[in-house]
Amino acid sequence: MSLHFSVLASGSTGNAFFVETEDHSFLVDAGLSGKQLELLIGQINRSMDKLSGILVTHEHSDHIKGLGIIARKYNLPIYANEKTWMAMEGSLGKIATDQKFHFETETVKSFGSLEVESFGVSHDAAEPMFYVFHHEGKKLALITDTGYVSDRMKGIIRNADAFVFESNHDVEMLRMGRYPWSVKRRILSDVGHVSNEDAAIAMTEVIGDQTKRIYLAHLSKDNNMKDLARLSVNQTLASKGFITGEQFALYDTDPKSPTPLAAI
Repeated sequence: MSLHFSVLASGSTGNAFFVETEDHSFLVDAGLSGKQLELLIGQINRSMDKLSGILVTHEHSDHIKGLGIIARKYNLPIYANEKTWMAMEGSLGKIATDQKFHFETETVKSFGSLEVESFGVSHDAAEPMFYVFHHEGKKLALITDTGYVSDRMKGIIRNADAFVFESNHDVEMLRMGRYPWSVKRRILSDVGHVSNEDAAIAMTEVIGDQTKRIYLAHLSKDNNMKDLARLSVNQTLASKGFITGEQFALYDTDPKSPTPLAAI
């Protein structure tokens, strides 16, 4: 069986990601209501009661809003690093001790044929981290919620078969928009979010011969648009000799509907 995945929801209002192999399946984050999460996973013909657990990236509400509800209802293990557990525990409600698991940054956990590698990112959370999934020679990299993409991050995610990559904002839309300057400064900072252009520049350094799919994720609802993100990323990639549609395909994600279940 291939490594299957879907971006269930992605954006500033809520985030959730699904990944499965023949013997395990996981949510990464649960940033929508329990009811919304059940509807989204049902739209890709999967169900919560078959999950092996939930992997958490960080404690911001758009990543953990429905975490406690879903974990309790389906008795699911939750995996997060120690600092994230400390930061989010008060927001989850009561979680049974046997559902709490530590997954520290820069480590690898094996779940049957699936290996999950965690790595740190630069974001204003307790200890934010994202994941690379390895399965039978295939590699899926998930990276959003970072102010920049360091050389260390690039080395970890390089030459993935598929990327789910932050393309949060258009810099000019953000600068000219309605947000207070303090919020704009936070988004533009090294612990904020990656812009369309910066995302594309990072992509040019990590796309490899294996790369076939790139999903543009965590788009701001106020400071970006799908068409604009795609255009900006395509232009930057093209300027470095990467032509979308030949070596790899570029895909949108949405805050309210899942991407079709894909296989690598």
